[in-house]
Amino acid sequence: MTKEASEALGFVPQKDIVYNKLLPYAEKLDAESNEILAQIKGNLGRAVQIRELWPGVLFWTRKLSTYIRLYGRKFSKEDHVLFIKLLFELVTLPKLEITIMQGFARLLISLLKKKELLSRDDLELPWRPLYELQDRILYSKTEHLGLNWFPSSMEGVLKALVKNCRPYFPESATQEMLDEWRPLLCPFDATMQRAIGYFELFLPTTLPPHLHLKGFRLWFDDLISLWVSVQNLPGWEMHLVSLFARLANDNIGYIDWDPYIPKIFTRILRSLNLPVGSNQTLVSRYQTNAYDITYVVTWVTALLGGPSKKAQTQLTGLFNSITSFYHPSNHGRWLMKLMKLLQRLPACVVRRLHRERYRKATWLEPVPESHRLSEQDITEFVASMKQPVILAMFSKTGSLDAAQALQNLALLRPELVIPPVLERTYPALETLTEPHQLTATLSCMIAVARSLVAEGQRFPEGPTHMLPLLMRALPGVDPNDFSKCMITFQFIATFTTLVPLVDCSSALTERNDLTQVEKELCSASAEFEDFVLQFMDRCFALIENSTLEQTREEMETEKTHVESLMELGLSSTFSTILTQCSMKIFLVALQKVFIFATTNIFETRVAGRMVADMCRAAAKCHPEESLRLFVPHCCNTVMQITANEEVLNEEELDKELLWNMQLLSEVIRVDGDKLLPYSNQLVHILHLTLHLKCKQGYGLACDLLHNTLRSMALIYPTEYCSMPGGFLQTSHKHLPIKDWGRPGDLWNLAIQWHVPSEEEKAFVFSTLDQLLQPELERMQRHVRAEQEMSRDDVLRSLSIVHHCLLGAGSFLPPLHGENNYMITLNFLEINLSKQNYREAICTVIRQLLRKMILLNSMVFITEGPFSLQIINDLLHFRGSQKHEFDSRWKSFSLVKKSMENKLYGSKQHIRALLIERVMLQHELRNLTVEGCEYHNVHQDLIKDLLLLSTSTYSQVRSKAQSVLFSALGVYTFCCRDILPRVLEFLDTSRTDITPHQFKGALYCMLGNHVGLCLANLQYWECIGQTWPAIVRSCLSPAMSLEKPSVGRLFDELADKVHRQYETIGFDFSIPQSCLDVAMKILNSAKPEPSVGVANEEEELEVFAVFFFQPNKMFLFFHLLRRYEKLVEDLLDCISDRNIPWKFEHIAIGFLSLMLRDDHIVPTRAVRFFVKSLNHDSILVRKVAISALGGILKQLKRPHEKVLVNPYDISELKADPLVSGDRPENQWLRYDSTRLPRSQQDWDKCCFIEKTHWGYSTWPRKLMLYAPPEEQPKQGKTREEMTGIIYDHFTDPIFINQLLQYLSLEERKGKDKFSSCRFYLFKGLFRNFGDALLPGLKAHMERLVADTHESRQRCVAEIISGLIRGSKHWSYSKVETLWAWLCPLLRTALFNITIETYADWGTCIAMACESRDPRKLHWLFEMLMESPVNGEGGSFVDACHLYVLQGGLAQQEWRVPELLHRLLQYLEPKLTQVYKNVRERIGSVLTYIFIIDTKLPRTQPTTSPRVADFTARMLARLRPLREAEGEIQNHVLDGCTEEQDERTQAIKLLKTVLKWLMTSAGRSFSSALSEQLQLLPLLFKIAPVENDDSYDEMKRDAKTCLSLMAQGLLCPDQIPQVLSTLREISKSSSWHGRFTVLTYLQIMVFYNLFLFLSDTKAIRDIRELVLELLEDEQLEVREMAATTLSGFLQCNFLSMDKHMQAHFEALSKIRLPTRRKRELDSVVDTIPSADLVRRHAGVLGLSACVLSSPYDVPTWMPQILIELSAHLNDSQPIEMTVKKTLSDFRRTHHDNWQQHKQQFTDDQLLVLTDLLVSPCYYA
Repeated sequence: MTKEASEALGFVPQKDIVYNKLLPYAEKLDAESNEILAQIKGNLGRAVQIRELWPGVLFWTRKLSTYIRLYGRKFSKEDHVLFIKLLFELVTLPKLEITIMQGFARLLISLLKKKELLSRDDLELPWRPLYELQDRILYSKTEHLGLNWFPSSMEGVLKALVKNCRPYFPESATQEMLDEWRPLLCPFDATMQRAIGYFELFLPTTLPPHLHLKGFRLWFDDLISLWVSVQNLPGWEMHLVSLFARLANDNIGYIDWDPYIPKIFTRILRSLNLPVGSNQTLVSRYQTNAYDITYVVTWVTALLGGPSKKAQTQLTGLFNSITSFYHPSNHGRWLMKLMKLLQRLPACVVRRLHRERYRKATWLEPVPESHRLSEQDITEFVASMKQPVILAMFSKTGSLDAAQALQNLALLRPELVIPPVLERTYPALETLTEPHQLTATLSCMIAVARSLVAEGQRFPEGPTHMLPLLMRALPGVDPNDFSKCMITFQFIATFTTLVPLVDCSSALTERNDLTQVEKELCSASAEFEDFVLQFMDRCFALIENSTLEQTREEMETEKTHVESLMELGLSSTFSTILTQCSMKIFLVALQKVFIFATTNIFETRVAGRMVADMCRAAAKCHPEESLRLFVPHCCNTVMQITANEEVLNEEELDKELLWNMQLLSEVIRVDGDKLLPYSNQLVHILHLTLHLKCKQGYGLACDLLHNTLRSMALIYPTEYCSMPGGFLQTSHKHLPIKDWGRPGDLWNLAIQWHVPSEEEKAFVFSTLDQLLQPELERMQRHVRAEQEMSRDDVLRSLSIVHHCLLGAGSFLPPLHGENNYMITLNFLEINLSKQNYREAICTVIRQLLRKMILLNSMVFITEGPFSLQIINDLLHFRGSQKHEFDSRWKSFSLVKKSMENKLYGSKQHIRALLIERVMLQHELRNLTVEGCEYHNVHQDLIKDLLLLSTSTYSQVRSKAQSVLFSALGVYTFCCRDILPRVLEFLDTSRTDITPHQFKGALYCMLGNHVGLCLANLQYWECIGQTWPAIVRSCLSPAMSLEKPSVGRLFDELADKVHRQYETIGFDFSIPQSCLDVAMKILNSAKPEPSVGVANEEEELEVFAVFFFQPNKMFLFFHLLRRYEKLVEDLLDCISDRNIPWKFEHIAIGFLSLMLRDDHIVPTRAVRFFVKSLNHDSILVRKVAISALGGILKQLKRPHEKVLVNPYDISELKADPLVSGDRPENQWLRYDSTRLPRSQQDWDKCCFIEKTHWGYSTWPRKLMLYAPPEEQPKQGKTREEMTGIIYDHFTDPIFINQLLQYLSLEERKGKDKFSSCRFYLFKGLFRNFGDALLPGLKAHMERLVADTHESRQRCVAEIISGLIRGSKHWSYSKVETLWAWLCPLLRTALFNITIETYADWGTCIAMACESRDPRKLHWLFEMLMESPVNGEGGSFVDACHLYVLQGGLAQQEWRVPELLHRLLQYLEPKLTQVYKNVRERIGSVLTYIFIIDTKLPRTQPTTSPRVADFTARMLARLRPLREAEGEIQNHVLDGCTEEQDERTQAIKLLKTVLKWLMTSAGRSFSSALSEQLQLLPLLFKIAPVENDDSYDEMKRDAKTCLSLMAQGLLCPDQIPQVLSTLREISKSSSWHGRFTVLTYLQIMVFYNLFLFLSDTKAIRDIRELVLELLEDEQLEVREMAATTLSGFLQCNFLSMDKHMQAHFEALSKIRLPTRRKRELDSVVDTIPSADLVRRHAGVLGLSACVLSSPYDVPTWMPQILIELSAHLNDSQPIEMTVKKTLSDFRRTHHDNWQQHKQQFTDDQLLVLTDLLVSPCYYA
């Protein structure tokens, strides 16, 4: 900003909106914005000072966000910082109502968004208040109990808030965060996800380099080593990837990523989930937890460049390996991910390049020179992406992603990207048979248009393609193919926007300084005229095809959607072409369109509209020339036809008249001052035509009126040329071809504005006097019954009035004459001395509506909606319509996106787009009317709207309601004014309400889907009125429940209230820190606040006005009373016997929303909910159970906590950064020798309930529960409520009834363990101790003995609640409890059934969650007694294990002793016969060994270890490992005799397989070296055939192999795996050798970059595959060839000279003659070694050919010719060659024209003979 400008303002603005400076009234904006800012500062500061959160602070913060939308951040840096600090204080108020908090948060985000404006020196924000806010809301302890209702958008807003505050956290923040969240890092616990999520969200990564040691250096090594060590995609890995991506992006050049690059790219490739090999089993976790492409792209982009170039090598490798997946013939769920990668990566690289080269320097650290992207880096990047992008152009998902990728790649390297697109575009334009190719290539050409047209050093010949492309695209304007036609329009419009259509051919003779390309362009530009005329011919043909007169005239149908789009495409393209034409070409085009329009007569709906649009486009470009032709012609025709008086009364008008009216109404939509010369003619025509009887006729006349007034009255730009001043320059001084593709210069846009002149204003008002005034007077006389008007007359008058209002709306002052808009708009001096027609129209329309309502006749249906539209425009219309603005903004954004240049940034858009944006800024100012003042006249109109919304006719009602809802959104506080009036219609005492009015009122309450809902306004006084009224309305005389529509309305209302309700606050207190910031704002200067600091009297006065009592605490009690009254009212409704059950349910639903965590519901409500537990209706019972769970939580006695030092207990000091089983956390693990078995031990024992405490570091302050004697007692009122609950739950009749209900079946087969009931019982036993147990014991014993599903579930819910509720019981009570509970559980587990085993599992898991295992030792010892004893059959054994597993899994790492005991117990039982027990044991083993993880800085576990277990298993499996040949499964499930060792080993193997399968997706690390020793065994078993009939063991082995092959390897495991595979490849079983190859395929692809970075491994694998290519078994050879082909295709192996020579040598091995073979062998079964080797050579060559399915490398033609020489070899060689040639033909058929250029003529001859099948008749 210039110095003078900032001096005029009084401060240097942070960043204002530049487009404001280009408006025609720009010089007046500074004063206006300063005035508004002063108001905002004063009122906002004062509202905070007098502690008026609502409405004051809320209202003025909204004003501030509107200010930012209109003026940008147009305030000084000091003000900016103060605003941020104030809003930060407000957002973090602990008890702030959630809706208000969200509004503050959104404003704070917008203030912080442009982080370059404020550096870390200017602003510092604390992180802890945000963490507490996040923790309180996202991990709420009460939301699941229904005590808090948060909106679903909350999470997104909070995360965005933290993200924007993050750069300003203090330098000490990182260490504080690590101290806070490191204790949560327990990988087996849900807290891990939480902690890593916090790290991702909060850790600052933008600290300057000198602070890196206080920033990411504190945690980077720990977290990256954690990431490297986990191999199985736990849920939290995505958070880590997001954090690393952000870190890399913010610190390019400061971190050495090279050691991790192979691992990064391997994991990226894995997370794409591409299908590899056949019959691959996917782990579901890999699908759900795959990396988000956004983070992947950010990370990869940040790694590029730098000295090592390692990332680019890997990226090239990545694209080489996945390119073939982009081919259009491939399709699957993985494709969306691949396309996203393709689309986003170039955009991200462009963003980085912009940051490094073009962005203005800010306080953020720049990228060091050494790590910036060099030209070479960019070229390599584009080259690596070129192939996949070109393939993706024709993808099945559409060409949009590829087009966006090409757009960004073309900015970087047009010479690499554009030629291949052109190569595909030219043939596509020629072909007629493949329209999809045309649409795909054209959409990609549109994307690269700017790069093609702009002259540049990189691709200088680009512009020469423009004209040929345009000429060839013309046939695409095809009436028979809609999509082709639309893309062609878009293509032509895009190119012509960029290029001035000026004939420069004369420059060839006049200038001698032209380059060769410029000469070509100059001579080509002579064709522009030809192009324009040909395009017009095409359009005329299209129009003539669109005329469907016969059908259109008979049925007055609306246009179809396709026709509307076609019309839009045609008019915008033609408009663009004419805008860009030179005057010479324009005049030729104008003449042509004039002749076409005036020599034909069109129907006015489809074809007529298109022609009129073309004429309007011409008139807009050069109004004077165009109007000179059109206006006299049309006026004369109209006057001639209307000279005949009869025309006025004709129902059907002459088509010529209609057509000329339409044409005239469109061509006058031009610059107003050019219209003035024709004003008299136009007014004359209007006098003639406005009163035609024919509706279509007067409709067109009204359009003419509207457009004429609009052209005169509005401010708008008059031209959109790509160069300022148009194209009138001669070629001497200026060469227009130099302007091709040039962006507009924002500071020299030279916009030509139309601003209404005095003459135009005079014309508008005289027209209104002549045309509007008589209509208003006539309607007034009609209302007073002085003049009769027919329905059609009224409609015509309304139409004239409406169009006058729309045309001159911007000149008419607002209603009431007072300016009730936030800003003075337009700077058009509104002439208040003239009559205010807005008020005159308002008066007449209101009178007319009253009359209609009184008459209540059918006229209402036609006239009502019209009048409503007028009311809507009276209220809101000031020259712009909201919906038009929205659609223009949307299309502006789309065009901007498709043509923007992100590389240079800084608004390098084309001029037309910049002008459109300035115009949108002007319209935005017009439309900004939030918080308008609410005058009486508005109140009257809104009352009228309410009357109409409740009228008899549904069409009128629905239209009135939509107008009403839009009005309610605009006027602040009018909702509260209108609400009592709506509720009157629901009043039960009124007998004069009709059913229509009743229904209308309900719709008014419901609101529309976007706006507010009157039934759910977030104020106590509003819902206090509406909710009881809704419930009681069922007693209204107007109510008829027989109508299904009314019933549905009530359901929708209740549903909407439940969906939208958010907990409303009581506490609006503001702390001192907030007041301090407000005082600073009030005392700030420039601009000075318009309101000063309030003194004490004023503060008190405000309170007296608002709350009738000068006391700040009064507000809290006032709201509390409202809350309690609402609860009482709802209870009164429920207790009213006359209310039907449906409304009782609605009331109970509303009542359940009244539960909150900061205040207990009144006693009466507690009594109601307790009684409702035994209600007849299941819905009511469910609500009561859920509510009572919440109430019991509120009544929970607060427990005192004391600070404990864990090191005092263990008496050891420790390394704070080591995790896992350490000596100092030994004391909290389960140890059966030290269990608390007496009162004394129990008191001494220090219980830690949370499972994660102690695994990692201890928290800074470990708070544990104080001893029982130090805990406080219950309060008084609580005792009263507790008494109600206690009395009911000790009443045997109540309990009996309750348990009968709870043990009823709800939905057969679908019922599950209910967490609500669990919380109810947990609360009861927590709050009342064991007092309620005696009454329940007998019932529980009865239920346990009953095997019925629902009764078992009921007792399971009670027992889990009981165990969890006994957390704080004394030792004696707990001991008594377990003495009774253990036998009960034994019975329960014995009676378990297939329907209930999941419930018992959940019961025990819930009971053990977050509980110290030493407190539950009775339970664990009971469960461990002998789970697999066979007494109850295999099913009961499996269930026992399941239940035990549920309990132990919750205890994670704290019960190593139990896990050892369990493993010891299970090991002899691993040879189980029964499949279900085997599967369960497999799952249990996974949970036993999940604790044995190799994570960084983690001590080896004391729980069982996989290595020891595997060693023991291998010893037991020796009989199978040593056996030769395949292993068959000879064991029949069910045999019980003692079998030999081998049979036992097979049974054991089956269980081990189950364990391997379940652990693949669960454990943190995969393919442990111990398990690799099992590989040879699995290879022996796994079947080769795809046969469904093979047995379970084989199927499991195959699944195991597939899962193990997909495992992520560590670099040190690679040699081990390869040596195992080499060993197996030497085995005698060909099945094993075959399976080695399938295993290799998957393993290499899923660990591609790890293998690629290990040259020895590549060599070994190559040798292994080539060896197996010469295997004696045919199947193995073929699979080796497939594997080799895959490796070549993904560039794992390369096709070098050595390999080719090797295969050629093999393929030339001579075979003995057939005769000799026959002599040598009796039966030709075993192939000779020579045949095998020769076949191996042919297979190798075939693999090379098949490895390039979509292109033809230079070596391929020769290999194909060599292969063809083997066509007549003996089998299996002949078969291989035939199959190869057939596959080659199939894959290369699509692009054969291109591919055949790689072959010589001789090679082509041979190939054609081979590939073309001989003719059948030859």
